[in-house]
Amino acid sequence: MMARIKALVRKEMLAVLRDPKSRILLVGPPLIELLVFSFAATQEVTNVAVAVFDADRSYWSNELIRRIEASPSFASVRHLGGQQEIRPLLDRQSVLAAVSIGPSFGEDVAAGREAIVQVLLDGRRSNAAQVVQGYLTQIAAGLGRDIADAEGVRLATAEVVGRSWFNPNLIYRWFTVPSLIAILMSITGLIVTGLSIARERELATFDQLLVSPLRPVEILIGKTMPAVIIGTLQMAVFIAVAVFLLDVPLVGSLPLLLLSLEVFLISLIGIGLFVSALSTTQQQAILGGFAFLSPAVLLSGFATPVENMPRWLQVIAHGDPLLYMMNISRGIFLKDAPVEVVLANLWPMVVIAAITLSAAAWLFRRRMG
Repeated sequence: MMARIKALVRKEMLAVLRDPKSRILLVGPPLIELLVFSFAATQEVTNVAVAVFDADRSYWSNELIRRIEASPSFASVRHLGGQQEIRPLLDRQSVLAAVSIGPSFGEDVAAGREAIVQVLLDGRRSNAAQVVQGYLTQIAAGLGRDIADAEGVRLATAEVVGRSWFNPNLIYRWFTVPSLIAILMSITGLIVTGLSIARERELATFDQLLVSPLRPVEILIGKTMPAVIIGTLQMAVFIAVAVFLLDVPLVGSLPLLLLSLEVFLISLIGIGLFVSALSTTQQQAILGGFAFLSPAVLLSGFATPVENMPRWLQVIAHGDPLLYMMNISRGIFLKDAPVEVVLANLWPMVVIAAITLSAAAWLFRRRMG
């Protein structure tokens, strides 16, 4: 049995790695994607263009503008000559926000009244607009405290001092890279296994498998092992790049992370084999793999928290192996997640792997019959 499986694994590896272009595609694009996405997939808001219209031109309005210009979050500050210039800039997305200071700003400050500043935001970029509004609110609050000190007024304020655990400098790359490792491994697990059986049908070699001494379970094992081997090699490369090139700390257990990634890979292989057994051509297998991958990434919590989704969608999300792998990857990389926390996310992936592999074996035997 082992000799037959070994021969099939060797055949599959040769089919995948025989072409030099295929070898490059298995390593090159995923590595480039990891490097590019680690810097591109960020929700940090920097280098923002804002516009300012000052109808007051008092000392305190100039001070507010000076502080906005000094903020490292704003790349450019455009000074406008009238209120009517704001709308065209926001329409053309030339600026993300426009600050309008009314003509009574300085007078209200001198009289001890509440001085209001209007901020107009481009709602088409809702997340970035909210972040920029927070930046401007902080600047205005700091100016308010300085005005109170200068005028000898004591303000009743509560100061919030934040401390970020596990990522003290709030480097967004530390959050995205562990998640990207799981996402990129998903592509390998789905595509390599998704093409295996479909390739046999397209090349008209599937009938040769049927008349060979190989049993269906042996064929499935032989189709699974190349994806496991290739995925394991990619896993090692991704972790090395994350730690040594991208400076993402790995504070948890490396063996525990590797074990979790192997279980995750096997669960994806089951899905890939199921898609491959359903497909008659390699094109259908590729499309089927990406049809699963797109919603899997959206439901994994990578872009938005699962808790923010509707209840019925949360139930579906808990059948997504990518959700559990991201929890494990972030936990081990950033906060040395204990074994019990890892196991709580590991056993659902084991269940998913058992279900998907069983479903793939059942469908494969049915298609062989």
